Amino acid sequence: MALRETVLRAALERFLATGLDDALARPAPGEAEQRALELFTSVVATVPAYREFLAEHNIDPAAIRTVDHLRTLPLLTKDNYLRRHPLARLCRGGELVSCDMVAVSSGSTGEPTFWPRSVADEFAVATRFEQVFHDSFTADRRTTLAVVCFALGTWVGGMYTASCCRHLAAKGYPITAITPGGDVEEILRVITALGPQYDQVVLLGYPPFLKRVIDTGLARGVPWPDYRVKLVLAGEVFSEEWRTLVGERLGGGEPSFGSASLYGTADAGVLATETPLSIRIRRYLSAHPTTARELFGEPRLPTLAQYDPRSRLFEVHDGTLLFTGDNGIPLIRYHIADTGGLTSFESMLGFLADHGFNPIAELGQDHAGDRRGIRELPFVHVFGRSQFTVSYFGANIYPENITVGLEQPTIARWVTGKFVMESAEDADHDRYLAIAVELAPGVAGTEEIRRQIAQSIAGQLRRLNSEFAHYAPPEHQLPQVRLHLAGDPEYFPSGVKHRYSR
Repeated sequence: MALRETVLRAALERFLATGLDDALARPAPGEAEQRALELFTSVVATVPAYREFLAEHNIDPAAIRTVDHLRTLPLLTKDNYLRRHPLARLCRGGELVSCDMVAVSSGSTGEPTFWPRSVADEFAVATRFEQVFHDSFTADRRTTLAVVCFALGTWVGGMYTASCCRHLAAKGYPITAITPGGDVEEILRVITALGPQYDQVVLLGYPPFLKRVIDTGLARGVPWPDYRVKLVLAGEVFSEEWRTLVGERLGGGEPSFGSASLYGTADAGVLATETPLSIRIRRYLSAHPTTARELFGEPRLPTLAQYDPRSRLFEVHDGTLLFTGDNGIPLIRYHIADTGGLTSFESMLGFLADHGFNPIAELGQDHAGDRRGIRELPFVHVFGRSQFTVSYFGANIYPENITVGLEQPTIARWVTGKFVMESAEDADHDRYLAIAVELAPGVAGTEEIRRQIAQSIAGQLRRLNSEFAHYAPPEHQLPQVRLHLAGDPEYFPSGVKHRYSR
């Protein structure tokens, strides 16, 4: 217990005493990799499960002496590490008491995954929030009402976000946090009652949910421009058209400084953040799809963020991302199954210069020469889960959840079991869950069959996936099902490996 108190005190003092410019200074060559190697040494000494994991792979920890050695270590996954060891043995000292809070996320079958952490773990993530509030919203100079609209309870988003906002207040930022969670009526009530007393209001939540809050407010006559609203977003890859639309409904303003998306995971908190610089770059790439495809290698626009490699060191493995970082459960070369890639600061600016674009010059013009939001940190781009998962209102929707809905006795006789799901947008940029379902040979789809399939899928999603049940508003939980004849060449071509998501 004395050790935990010592660690917490040191982490708190370091967080409070370190200015953001120092915290986010350009890493020295090799500094991030050396920190990862030091973390490995610490984890070997303190985490029983990791020692057992290395022994299973016939690895002598003493032989891992350089960064090159570190890169040879086997990858950690939920299946080969987290689910194979008792929760306590994944923590330092082999004791849960080394942590003081546990969050929950849902797995593909709805079985919960527990993520213990200590307050000391939150300070690294609080620095990511500080980066957004300082660089994007100038919250060091403006009184700010931070309205946490993530789901509250055991789920990681709401409580973690509220804690980090309070840490910023303790550091001297004029921020007041309030936690209405996913209650639209309460969100609008606190904004209209308290918003006029602050220089600005920051809404923190999942993109489709915040759009619903904004649209509901517009219908009620809420004067959004009066509150100078900013957005902190997470859990979804959204379009720049979406960002423009929502920004206009809030009253306009420079998009690069009006919102920021967080790239986070229940496993280790916030890993990277959108910055004014990354947003300006992404908006340019959105308008130049050929250039975007040249940079990212795919005909779709990912989330583009910047990260501090000293806090979370990323690697790329077969087109997917790994990271190494400290947390309640420290993770070494953890495979998070997100499709994406990395680009250094110099490489990004050089690539854009070759295409005649200088984002730093444009940001300086927009922000009166202020270099806020320009940090010499590397970029990470993220397309999302690689294993056919889609994100909807911040909840990961897994194929296994949909399959159960199609396997119900009253439904199975009509379908083959194949489907394609996607999180789509309508003409007003509202999200909906679209599912194309393959009918069994000889079955002619009817409106009644379509209705029953949609209800079955929604019912099983609510039963199996607690994130879906709590994150997606009830009126958005019924998927839009489209029925297709067996072998439909667009969705269900024969002779090729089927993909369950788009």
